[in-house]
Amino acid sequence: MSNAITPFTLAVPQADLDDLQQRLSRTRWPERETVDGWQQGVPLDAARALVDHWQHRYDWRRCETALNAIGQFTTEIDGLQLHFLHRRSPEPNALPIVITHGWPGSVIEFLKVIGPLTDPVAHGGRAEDAFHVVCPSLPGYSFSQRPSEGWPVPRVAKAWIALMKRLGYDRFVAQGGDWGSAVTTAIGATADPSVAGIHLNMVVARPTAEDMATLTDREKTALESLQNYMKDGNGYSQQQATRPQTLGYGLVDSPVGQAMWIYEKFREWTDCGGVPENALTRDEMLDDIMLYWLTGTGASSGRLYWESFGSFSSETVNVPTGCSIFPKEIFRASRRWAERQFPNIIHWNELDRGGHFAAFEQPELFVDEVRAAFRTLR
Repeated sequence: MSNAITPFTLAVPQADLDDLQQRLSRTRWPERETVDGWQQGVPLDAARALVDHWQHRYDWRRCETALNAIGQFTTEIDGLQLHFLHRRSPEPNALPIVITHGWPGSVIEFLKVIGPLTDPVAHGGRAEDAFHVVCPSLPGYSFSQRPSEGWPVPRVAKAWIALMKRLGYDRFVAQGGDWGSAVTTAIGATADPSVAGIHLNMVVARPTAEDMATLTDREKTALESLQNYMKDGNGYSQQQATRPQTLGYGLVDSPVGQAMWIYEKFREWTDCGGVPENALTRDEMLDDIMLYWLTGTGASSGRLYWESFGSFSSETVNVPTGCSIFPKEIFRASRRWAERQFPNIIHWNELDRGGHFAAFEQPELFVDEVRAAFRTLR
């Protein structure tokens, strides 16, 4: 195995983009839904509007240029070639941070926050809040290699620690939401001395029987939201946790199928008032969708659910922990539930807007939260 860090320049062949256009033009559309709204999934009119934009106004080369401008690299760790973004700060005392996405996200989520995090002075901030930023692509996602064997969350966490050390960062912090929250929690649970602290924008912590007898109004609302999700919103996770290969045939073969599998979640999990375009532009959503389509990772990305679904670490995490609770997150833990697993909470904030894709939806709030969480660890 080589320890080399190799620059990666993204240049999608034009033939792949032409193939996408041809497939979109030949889409076999289903009939219209039999109810009003999104109860049965993405409405036909919304699907057609997104695909029309994809065909006639979307520019992949714009996204490609933006990714290349950040700085992309690959390296082999534990037998797998991993892709990551890496931007060093101009500030010599910057704090290294590894930020991890989830499903159906990607490194695209972080394009709006990398600049403010690495160069705060250029974005109206303070030099002492600077970070060196590393954003890896999860195994089997976008340009990271697809595993041919199990890569559960603890293995990813160990790989991320190895990556940071390989980059020369012997002391760093970690941040994540969704699967990134699981990976970041696992990084904290390793008690590796290089890990100075973690920050989560999705905190998975359940109440005890004793808690249930003394629920606050906010906790009751959070549990009701979780119950609604388990009843009516988690079919995707059951499919990916049990039959990712079967699902993958449709996702890898049909761009519209792949797009709607993700587009629905941008509507369900963002703070958008029921209209996904209120939270993210169509171009932004399609940038993320394209990383799944162009790389054909509909099946391999789903296998993380097969490997790790239901296995969010319950180990006690003693490293300093910051938690930012966005109001439209899938599940919004209360602090007293979280403190059992994270006894060293150094930052807790419940925000008034934003959802599951915090950095993507509310980049300024996300940056403020990350800065505040780690300010005492510098």
